[in-house]
Parts: sequence; C-alpha cells; structure tokens
Amino acid sequence: MNKTIKRILIGTVTLVLILALVAGGFMMKMKSEIKKMNVIETREVVINVFAVKDTFVNMFLVKDSDYYVAIDAGNDPLTITAGLKKLNIDPDKVMAVMLTHTDGDHVAGLKLFKNAKVYLSRDEEQMINGKTARMMNSHNKIDTKAYILLNDQQTIRVGGINIKGILTPGHTPGSMSYLVNDTYLFVGDAFGLKNGKVERPNKFFTGDMETAIQSFDKITMLPKAEFIFTAHTGFTNDYKNAVKTRLK
Repeated sequence: MNKTIKRILIGTVTLVLILALVAGGFMMKMKSEIKKMNVIETREVVINVFAVKDTFVNMFLVKDSDYYVAIDAGNDPLTITAGLKKLNIDPDKVMAVMLTHTDGDHVAGLKLFKNAKVYLSRDEEQMINGKTARMMNSHNKIDTKAYILLNDQQTIRVGGINIKGILTPGHTPGSMSYLVNDTYLFVGDAFGLKNGKVERPNKFFTGDMETAIQSFDKITMLPKAEFIFTAHTGFTNDYKNAVKTRLK
C-alpha cells in the first residue's frame, strides 16, 4: 500500500474515532443531566391546568370551558396520546399550541392537535428555518409550516384565555415564556425551580447563559402571577417567593 494512501486511511480512522468519542461523551453527559430532571406526573396540577409527563419533560394544557390551550407538545406522540387519554382530554379540542421553543422534546406531538394554531416567538423562527444551528450543529424542525409568530409582550386571546408572550432568550435565541390569564407563568426551559426558588437554567442545554440570566428580570415583576410551571423541574404556587432570588 502506498504511503500516501496509508496516511489518509490512518487520518480518516483517527478522525472517526475522535468524533465517536466526542459524540459518546456528549450523549453520556446529556443522559446524566436528564437524570437530574424532576417532572410532574400526569394529572390536573391546579384547577383547569393539566400536566402530561413525557419521560423527562412536561407539556401543559389550560382548560377554558370545553376547549384547551397547550403549552408545548412533548417528546413522544405515543406518550402524549396516553397522557391525554388518562386525563380524558380530546386532542381535537386543543385550539392552540404555544411553543416555548422548538427543541425536539417540546414539539414532537404537534400533529396530534389537528385543530390547533401553533404559536412561537418571532426570534425563535431562526431555529427552524436553517439560519441558526442548535447543539452539535443540528437544526430544529417542527411538523408544520402554518405557524404564527409572536413579538415580545404581545397578547393574544384564545376563547376565554388571555396569553401574553414574554421573550426570555438564552436557552435558545427565541425562547418565550407565557403568562396565562395573568396568573399562570409557563417558562419552558428558560429557568429552573429548586426548593421553590427560581434558579439558573441547565448550563449543558443553554445556548447563552449570560442572556438567560438577563432574561430573568423580565419575569420578576408580574403583579398578578401566582404560579410558575417549568418543563423539567416542576412548578410552584408561590410566584412572589420564587422570584425573590437574584440570579447570578
């Protein structure tokens, strides 16, 4: 075998091994971080607010009369379907899905909600149109092109439910929290909760920690808010106490 070809083969094999080690290390770290997550079991958490547990993530539904608004759409359609059945919620009665961001564990069940309009922040669109890559240079995607873009502080009404979008970037550039009926704050992965206090988001999954911490100020002065719901670390019914801690 000629020396040049031999060097090329050795270099190729070495590169493949390095990439395999990097990918393996990444997966091990990701699994370790996922094990730390503490999600809510599938149930009605408070009156007219329901959680569906989808392995390591929660999606939520807010009920208005006979209809629902979903916050995110979970990690696995089959698990979401089983959770909705347990809660006796017809997916056809979900009128809107509010995406906190577009990572795969928040969007997988979108096709289940055939009658729902899909909303996400204008700044998050870059994550699904190929402009901005996510972890390991991958790109996010969602199962619909018929989505509606929201601006920071924009309010919409779905039936009798008022929803205010609050841009809280950091986890992704367009992460958005939603304040529902001035009472329920859904933050997705923008922040975590620990011992009833808001804490900085998971560093491993956060694209820009400095921006994420700066976003915290935007959710500390909501005079009527009572609850905070997170995607991976549960909820609190004491908003005022939870946001007292200054993130650093």
